[in-house]
Amino acid sequence: MNVQFKKGVLELCVLILISKKDQYGYELAQNISNKIEVAEGTLYPLLRRLTKEDYFTTYLAESTEGPPRKYYSITDKGNEYMKDLVDDWKQFSNAVNQFIEEGLHHE
Repeated sequence: MNVQFKKGVLELCVLILISKKDQYGYELAQNISNKIEVAEGTLYPLLRRLTKEDYFTTYLAESTEGPPRKYYSITDKGNEYMKDLVDDWKQFSNAVNQFIEEGLHHE
């Protein structure tokens, strides 16, 4: 998949996944990688930024497999931001789909 496509949509995917269930970084990377190939190194700076902007809070939870894990939880501000991004994405993707359809019908 095109790198620029992924960069643009990764933030939205992260917000959506964490809104469904609190997750730790590696778990989140696995869940995203099931559908979109993404390097963990791309994810952690994004998680730090979204936490710094108060879209996520974090907490530590014990793990049966090693040290405690840092979980990310979406805030009310994060939920509002996610809803705005979803609206933006729907408008954007509908417009792109129209271009594709119009372009394919003119070939």
